[in-house]
Amino acid sequence: MEASNSPENKHTQPPDAGAAFVLESKGEWWHAGFHLTTAIVGPTILTLPYALRGLGWGVGLFCLTVMAVVTFYSYYLMSLVLEYCENAGRRHIRFRELAADVLGSGWMYYFVIFVQTTINTGISIGAILLAGECLQIMYSSLSPSGPMKLWEFIAIVTGIMILLSQLPTFHSLRHVNLGSLILSLGYTSVVVAACIYAGVSKNAPRKNYSLEGSQFSKVMSAFNSISILAAIFGNGIVPEIQATLAPPVRGKMFKGLVMCYSVIFVTFYSAAVSGYLVFGNKASSNILKSLMPDEGPSLAPTWLLGLGVIFVLLQLFAIGLVYSQVAYEIMETKSADINQGIFSKRNLIPRIILRSLYMIFCGFIAALLPFFGDINGVVGALGFIPLDFILPMLLYNLTYKPSRSSITYWINNAIMVVFTGVGLLGSFSSVRKLSLDASKFKLFSNDVVD
Repeated sequence: MEASNSPENKHTQPPDAGAAFVLESKGEWWHAGFHLTTAIVGPTILTLPYALRGLGWGVGLFCLTVMAVVTFYSYYLMSLVLEYCENAGRRHIRFRELAADVLGSGWMYYFVIFVQTTINTGISIGAILLAGECLQIMYSSLSPSGPMKLWEFIAIVTGIMILLSQLPTFHSLRHVNLGSLILSLGYTSVVVAACIYAGVSKNAPRKNYSLEGSQFSKVMSAFNSISILAAIFGNGIVPEIQATLAPPVRGKMFKGLVMCYSVIFVTFYSAAVSGYLVFGNKASSNILKSLMPDEGPSLAPTWLLGLGVIFVLLQLFAIGLVYSQVAYEIMETKSADINQGIFSKRNLIPRIILRSLYMIFCGFIAALLPFFGDINGVVGALGFIPLDFILPMLLYNLTYKPSRSSITYWINNAIMVVFTGVGLLGSFSSVRKLSLDASKFKLFSNDVVD
């Protein structure tokens, strides 16, 4: 397959500063596992009981399992396509380059840039917002009548993110992301223990697993929940993560995916089952808020919940950094000089200014529009579903050209058709819920809307 004349060729030959600096290729397979785990296993898993609330036990666990199987398969196919192109002499380290090369379309290059940057910026905003909320929770427990507002905590988080954003390369985050993996296991254990405690206590919430609302509302809630699951399993930066691996990359991403999905199995199912089991159809979009209701005492020991909040807070910094890498790579491709050192004055000053401005923008939007739960559904339907459930199958079919009589061909096509429909319906239901919730908040509100 010949390389096309699409825009990516301008970026891959010769190497540019974005590739040489931000996406330097020095990592091992376990480093890819750390990056993948941080990109997928985040505090959004605290939304899983809320997702089951819109689906019920049977359908909910079925959809959770399907999402896990399909995304593992999808990311594995993506790694195979990347390996194929590399063996053909066309190594791609960016999603947009890969899509434009295989599909032979210049517009696809810009489509992927748009979707990818929308997803990554949305996640960075969500990470800053949720981290600010974590600080607010800790502050309120220590000073219930304190004067500080949510936007002030978001400003604090943004300042910390500005400092951390100066880590120059994706590979330099490997130790941060190992810590992120450990933290995800930590707060999942806290949530499971807290839910068990709440479920057997005298203040245990009344359990009701029925689906609420009219038939139309139930259908919309179901598709919104599926969109949330897609966002939770979403990644959108597999090529950029694979780019951090030292050549040869053959087989390394598969090992990284196995590590990542081992952590997913432990964390996702335990958080989803324990939270929904205890709170049923009253589960909040953040299960920690269900455990710490606005009225009445906490349903688990305060010290335990506080520990969970600290773990979540710390991991959010790692997630914000991981999903900022594509933006940084784009910035440095345009602003940095590859002929000078990564820490040269010529490259260091623009890096500090541009990354700081990016984080300030994300922090400002987080403070302006605090509706974290609803963002998940919209991002999942509009961004993760096309990037993670449709494009990898299409790229594989066009690259490897499986026989039309093969099982692989029909499985890939079935996934594309099903998730195109899910994406369209999920987009409608997610935007509908977003518009309904919009009346509940004000600009720079002090509360995050469920």
